[in-house]
Amino acid sequence: MALLRLFGIFFRIGALTFGGGYAMIPVIEKELVDRHKLIDRISFYDALILCQSLPGVIAINFAVFLGYKIKGAKGALVSALGVALPSFVIIIVVAVFFFGSIDNPYVARAFVGIRISVVALIATAGYRVYKQNREPSKLLIALFTFTLVAILELSPFIVIVLIAVSALGYGRLKEVVLRDTP
Repeated sequence: MALLRLFGIFFRIGALTFGGGYAMIPVIEKELVDRHKLIDRISFYDALILCQSLPGVIAINFAVFLGYKIKGAKGALVSALGVALPSFVIIIVVAVFFFGSIDNPYVARAFVGIRISVVALIATAGYRVYKQNREPSKLLIALFTFTLVAILELSPFIVIVLIAVSALGYGRLKEVVLRDTP
């Protein structure tokens, strides 16, 4: 795959998605899995888990991860630049024009609509991840995580570490029990 094509794929992802990382997940999935077949669905969700666990913007993490996998360090750089460039340009344009129209009622209404659609995009990403992991234990983990973050307001980082350590401990315990069972 040529570096220019890789740049173009991630530029399209960066240009066509609004609302931040989680709202981008359905678009990233459609582009990488369905349209360009750069990664299979299971590997996509594995990469999603990895990229969500790392600090930084999920789209950049995905771009670097997949770009490196496809074309090494140059691919990582080109992909990251491609996904970040549209946002950079849009933010500069918005900054130039937005401050002059921040009190405009049409602009205010537009942002209300955008906020609502971003929530829907995030819910769509959550639903797609759920469809890939329909096991009851995974649904319980998701509900537990939601409770810890949304209701008890724990730091997402702490919750991710807690869940990861718990899963490692559970896996180790399961190995020991299965090994010692006749």
